[in-house]
Amino acid sequence: MEPRVDARGLVVLVTGATAGFGAAVCRRFAREGARVIAVGRRADRLEALRRELGPSCHAARLDVRDAAAVAALPSALPEPFSRVSVLVANAGLALGLAPAHLADVEDWETMIAANVAGLARTVRAFLPGMVERGAGHVVILGSVAGDFPYPGGNVYGATKAFAAQFALNLKADLLGTGVRVTSVEPGLAETEFSLVRFKGDAAKASEPYRGLKPLSADDIAEAVHWACTLPAHVNVNRLQMMPSAQAFGPFAFRRDA
Repeated sequence: MEPRVDARGLVVLVTGATAGFGAAVCRRFAREGARVIAVGRRADRLEALRRELGPSCHAARLDVRDAAAVAALPSALPEPFSRVSVLVANAGLALGLAPAHLADVEDWETMIAANVAGLARTVRAFLPGMVERGAGHVVILGSVAGDFPYPGGNVYGATKAFAAQFALNLKADLLGTGVRVTSVEPGLAETEFSLVRFKGDAAKASEPYRGLKPLSADDIAEAVHWACTLPAHVNVNRLQMMPSAQAFGPFAFRRDA
């Protein structure tokens, strides 16, 4: 077997690094000796993560919905962190679980701004450098909701369908460049995801996990690390993950009689 990619030679930029999957991915790569760039909106959490991980971590406060800030980020990185070899595009969110005819349109717009526009512009900002260097890896954090609809998933699921297709189209565009692309698509995972979705309502947020063992942020970080450290000729296109306690539901029917 060809040698695996040595994480010690990687510069890994992670968006949405202040909690959940993003923070776990930062810790996983830092543990293997990679340089890590933690990107997120919450300055206090970024600083805490930077102190935890030490000099191998650089923190950058950024909202991926800010187009100008995203475009400026690559040139703003300090020299030891300037050649990003792995981009983990993790920033995003779900808001609400109301049916489409009752949903808050502002919630829809926020999800589209972060999960679609923010994702696309982040990837676009770092691709030229990877292509020029002839090596790199783009990891997009999607969701099984991009393939499997559920009541109340409406726009959130649609944004994750975009993420999955965007990753596949990137793979087509990047053929022969040396840049790999992977879509990692978790199922039920216990992070701050539900707390954000339900806008701080802890009782509602805990309900999806009641009575079962969901995936953890560390499970997802391990999958990302595995995909990125496989030998350079191997590309994991899509990686879907669910807890053992989750599966697919039957078709739904409404009968009038």
